[in-house]
Amino acid sequence: MEAYFLDWANLLIRWVHVITAIAWIGSSFYFVFLDNNLLKPQSPDLLEKGVDGAMWAVHGGGFYNPQKYMVAPKKIHTKLHWFYWESYSTWLSGFALFTVLYLWNAGTFLVDKSLMDWAPATAGFAALAFLVAFWFVYDTVCRVFGFRKNGELIVACLMIVVVAFASWGANQLFAGRAAFLLVGAMIATAMSANVFFWIIPGQRKVVAAMTSGEKYDAAALAIHGKRGKQRSVHNTYFTLPVLFAMLSNHYSFLYTHEHRWVLLFVMMFAGALIRQFFVQRHGYHLGRAKNPWPFAAVGVVLILGVIVALRPAPVVASAASAAPVSFAQVKTVLEQRCYMCHGEAAQMKGIRFDQADGVRTHAQGIYQQVVVSKQMPMNNATGITDDERALIGRWFQAGAKVD
Repeated sequence: MEAYFLDWANLLIRWVHVITAIAWIGSSFYFVFLDNNLLKPQSPDLLEKGVDGAMWAVHGGGFYNPQKYMVAPKKIHTKLHWFYWESYSTWLSGFALFTVLYLWNAGTFLVDKSLMDWAPATAGFAALAFLVAFWFVYDTVCRVFGFRKNGELIVACLMIVVVAFASWGANQLFAGRAAFLLVGAMIATAMSANVFFWIIPGQRKVVAAMTSGEKYDAAALAIHGKRGKQRSVHNTYFTLPVLFAMLSNHYSFLYTHEHRWVLLFVMMFAGALIRQFFVQRHGYHLGRAKNPWPFAAVGVVLILGVIVALRPAPVVASAASAAPVSFAQVKTVLEQRCYMCHGEAAQMKGIRFDQADGVRTHAQGIYQQVVVSKQMPMNNATGITDDERALIGRWFQAGAKVD
């Protein structure tokens, strides 16, 4: 019964997480689009009000005229909307999902004993430490180098090294599927922390000073806007790498590969390059940026390189692979490798393989999970061999008979 309710919690929290992530990333992409498309107004009344950029847009049958002020308008006539709950809700729902799926079942999902044979609780604390440590390293790099000469280039290079090291480290300590998700989660945590610790507090200070009616130091306030802009730009470059890391843990051919940390890093780096293309393409059309196509080209080449590198090797038939497989042989494998979770004592997800009818009903699933995706047994906790997987594959391809 506990597994049943955990499945529902997984589904509902994941649903909320996807919805809030769409809202957050959508608003982030939109404001980056605005920043790259707003034009300096020529109208004296707009210039007098302090408008630094404006544009016209049409959507849903109406016309919109967004305007950007460098610091803040002299007076805000309507309700001021703050964009932060999209970020907070995404992180809170994501952490809840991580807790339900990975921390609650750390022994199954986090621990791969062939890599690190540690207690589930220890693995859980180590995973949380990954999230915190990455934020402190990233934040320190930004504060120390962010506003120096060529600071953004320095920050970018250092963080590329840090992410590469984190990708390697996570895949040395945790099960491959968990490692991929954990790398995405640590970057996503930094994104939300940017909003919580820097972007929103800085904006609140600016708004409070501008609307207080008292004299304020414009230069001192400008640093809040500058830092908020810096972290916001970082967040938009993080989005595609995070999305890849989050989605890729559903594809075992990635997280079970012997060089999986390299694949993860290369694909995330490619995502960042492609995001750079989309960020700059709007400014390029307005003459504000260099041609961004090289970023997209390099990103696509990297992805194609990974696809070619992972292509399946040709299958060479042998006498052993041609030999017929009886259900008695398959049953022996199931007894040793699968009954632990799908037998009389434990029936994960309500599935049993210690009965012929159960095997017959779930033959397709057994083949898919054990042979094709190799997701089961989870983290190969029961030590199934490649020969045993191949045996199940031949049994299924011959008709999956259980007589």
